[in-house]
Amino acid sequence: MLASDIAITCRALVRLGARPVASFDEGTAEAEAAGALYETVRDGLLSCYPWNFASAEAELVELADPPLADFAHAFALPVDFLRALSAGAGRGRGLEYRIRGNALFCDAPAVVLSYLFRPAEADFPPFFTQALIARLAADLCLPLTESASRAELLARLAESELARARSIDAQQDAPPRFEAFSLVDVRS
Repeated sequence: MLASDIAITCRALVRLGARPVASFDEGTAEAEAAGALYETVRDGLLSCYPWNFASAEAELVELADPPLADFAHAFALPVDFLRALSAGAGRGRGLEYRIRGNALFCDAPAVVLSYLFRPAEADFPPFFTQALIARLAADLCLPLTESASRAELLARLAESELARARSIDAQQDAPPRFEAFSLVDVRS
């Protein structure tokens, strides 16, 4: 079964022992709570760690109006932008910048941004989907069951699931190397 916002929500509700929903608009307490929390929980989980599956690079488009102070250039952020990882003029890192609203400000005339974006639920890897289900179940517990102890237990389980997902994601990438580090230079 392909993942969707409703499918993920239903699995979280089942984990919680609540009734699954067919839509966020169906008028039940489960649907209202899930509809109110889903996007925030999803985006929070996506932006809390530099997930490989949600990372992208883009050359930014310069805005017509330059910034008023601090920096010489302003660039529009991508539409699916969640969080910046780094920015640079070519390699995607090493640039001093500031993000305000939907714009990135810097002194470079061209910018390559490494960032986190919001992929479609169908593109979530299984380890992330499991972490999202666990986090959503924990966040839905108190409004739906009013059980603080159960919510606390589910929050601990969600943190464990997130740690496992982060570990799996980290294994899909080569470890970063020190490139220009004074202590490494001294040893050569």
